[in-house]
Amino acid sequence: CLPHPLDSESFMIMMSCCSKLICRGCDYANKVREIEARLQQTCPFCRHPAPTTLEEANRSEMRRVAANDRVAIRQKGTRHLSNGDYESAFDYLTKAAGLGDASAHYLLALLYRTGEGVEKDEKKELFHLEEAAIAGHPRARYDLALKEGGNERDDRAIKHFIIDANLGCDDSIQALKEYYKHGLVSKEDFAAA
Repeated sequence: CLPHPLDSESFMIMMSCCSKLICRGCDYANKVREIEARLQQTCPFCRHPAPTTLEEANRSEMRRVAANDRVAIRQKGTRHLSNGDYESAFDYLTKAAGLGDASAHYLLALLYRTGEGVEKDEKKELFHLEEAAIAGHPRARYDLALKEGGNERDDRAIKHFIIDANLGCDDSIQALKEYYKHGLVSKEDFAAA
């Protein structure tokens, strides 16, 4: 499988049987292989037979949710979020975040920032951004850097941008270029990013 872009979830499919994420290209390649070899379609990870109906997929996903699978719980919360059911989304995302899901922390931070389904709360937004960034969520790290820069704490913003640039975020590299032009980032730090 090739490296995934930072915003990989739009290029991924969650396997309802095991909650593993697979890129659409790998899923397609697996299906082609199975069709050509006349094999039963299965999950490339757990080899569980692929669900044939939406009801079957939902039942499988609910088993993963009941088993406290943080990815399945976050996916369920994300689905509620996109349908505008903020109360259910908040419940599922809070549970997934409690289980250590970085993307759930990031989504909760966005809810607290916008006030969708919850009261706007900058402290809770910052808490969830920090938790997501610590867990390696690149967009959360970038958002933290922007917050620090907006609060005129350039030294902290630069540290966040450097960490995020090392995670592969092009936006952070561009931000570091601007700091470098203004003499706020050393040549060594810029080169290391």
